[in-house]
Amino acid sequence: ETTQNFLRKWISKKSGRSRKWREMLRLPPVSQCSELRQSIEKDYSSLCDKQPIGRLLFRQFCDTKGDLKRRIEFLDAVAEYEVAADEDQRHCGLLVLDTFFGGKSCLHFVLQPDLHSCIKFLSRIVHDHLSEEAFEEYQGSAYFSRFLQWKWLERQPVTKSTFRHYRVLGKGGFGEVCACQVRATGKMYACKKLEKKRIKRRKGEAMALNEKRILEKVHSRFVVSLCYTYQTKKSLCLVLTIMNGGDLKFHIHNLGDPGFEEQRAIFYAAELCCGLEDLQRERIVYRDLKPENILLDDYGHIRISDLGLALEIPEGAKISGRVGTLGYMAPEVINSESYTFSPDWWGLGCLIYEMIEGHSPFKKYKEKVKREEVERRVNKETEQYSEKFSEDARSICSMLLTKDPAQRLGCRGEGAAEVKGHPVFRDINFRQLEAHMLDPPFHPDPQAVYCKDILDIEQFSAVRGIQLDSTDSCFYSEFVTGCVSIPWQNEMIESECFKDINETVVLVPDEKMSQQVPRQKRGFFHRVRPPCCYCFNVHSERDPAVHGNASHTRLVKHSEEPA
Repeated sequence: ETTQNFLRKWISKKSGRSRKWREMLRLPPVSQCSELRQSIEKDYSSLCDKQPIGRLLFRQFCDTKGDLKRRIEFLDAVAEYEVAADEDQRHCGLLVLDTFFGGKSCLHFVLQPDLHSCIKFLSRIVHDHLSEEAFEEYQGSAYFSRFLQWKWLERQPVTKSTFRHYRVLGKGGFGEVCACQVRATGKMYACKKLEKKRIKRRKGEAMALNEKRILEKVHSRFVVSLCYTYQTKKSLCLVLTIMNGGDLKFHIHNLGDPGFEEQRAIFYAAELCCGLEDLQRERIVYRDLKPENILLDDYGHIRISDLGLALEIPEGAKISGRVGTLGYMAPEVINSESYTFSPDWWGLGCLIYEMIEGHSPFKKYKEKVKREEVERRVNKETEQYSEKFSEDARSICSMLLTKDPAQRLGCRGEGAAEVKGHPVFRDINFRQLEAHMLDPPFHPDPQAVYCKDILDIEQFSAVRGIQLDSTDSCFYSEFVTGCVSIPWQNEMIESECFKDINETVVLVPDEKMSQQVPRQKRGFFHRVRPPCCYCFNVHSERDPAVHGNASHTRLVKHSEEPA
């Protein structure tokens, strides 16, 4: 079967939601959630900010209360300020303060050195206030009961029949990777199958569980997400973000001349920098940065995949381990020295070099050379640059490929901020990049298949002489945990199942919701200031930055609280 014929058949099968999707996503009676109500951790940040459905329902609750609605509007305005273009951000920030703290409120009330710190401080105050009285009241509302219904649904078992299963996309270390589709929502995923006997033969239980736990922990636009885990008789299955755009190795070496234009390479490097920053925020070192592990989505954004060698580093500790791929391993890894995150910045340097030059810095594409020779080159030789590299591109590569990790860019104390600050990224607005607001330089063709033909994917041989028994069950139960909260809730929202069900299943207000809440004589934004403070005065002394002329905001000291 050719790729083109398969693609036509595959598209015809993509029927979206099952006709029984409402039955599959039937919410339980509220009374059925009483145990969950008692056991769920009452954490504002998790329930009302990080979890997407919880965030939506908490906001819907706040919309029914005038004073709370105003605070949510302020947080939304802050979110817009944070992703504003550099040249507009100051004006946007002052406008936020003028809108929500102007007039008789005396505005900004905080001892902060600059506009950004002021807004950040006020956002924290608003969240702190919402996490107290408002969060307590929310827990007694019908909106929280609805959240518990969705949470109950999220915790239901996941099986093979939860999905439709399609073609093999590739292979991993322990089994095949196939396309699959959630029957209830129609969302497509990649299913990474880990054959139980193959895991046991290679003693790979710890490695498999480590990858699963790291994927479950990291929620980043630039790292593949784990959405479900389940098991069959023969396999453990990880259901992951599907990336239809292919991997960077395919794009570098199979489409036209080897390598990319520098602008495209730098865009991918910037997104990789964000992905590494998200991993390092969770104290995770990746250790296998190479083109085939970087995947493109439908829109041309990248994600880091295959976290089998990733490791979480305890605070204040270092690790060692001679792992990675030949030609991409840092000198400290080759030499069995201890390290933290330095191998990943070396890997980024290798990747930028290969994206521009068309081969890695110490080993040409398909070059047949012994491991010892490649390791000698990494330790002793300096990479060579052709005319393909601009001065800035050459500079960042050489700084990332510094042999001494203590002197390497990204390893001098500031982490990703050092790399983001390099001149090669001068035209990248990282706030907008992190929000996926920047248009990628390359858009995958939705009708193309950026992977090997199904007949070219090497098949796994049968595993013989390995028997599974009851002692393996403990590992399986630890591995298989069903839905992962944040990706599952995002799926419900993005597929509009959440919206459709909430529109048809009536949200009945309880006693607390139906009671009239007396209005405060003075709202929250009047009560946030102390009696003596510094403020950004953009009302009593009109600020030209808001009202039309370029000028700086003046700090004004108030000796007493205004009436």
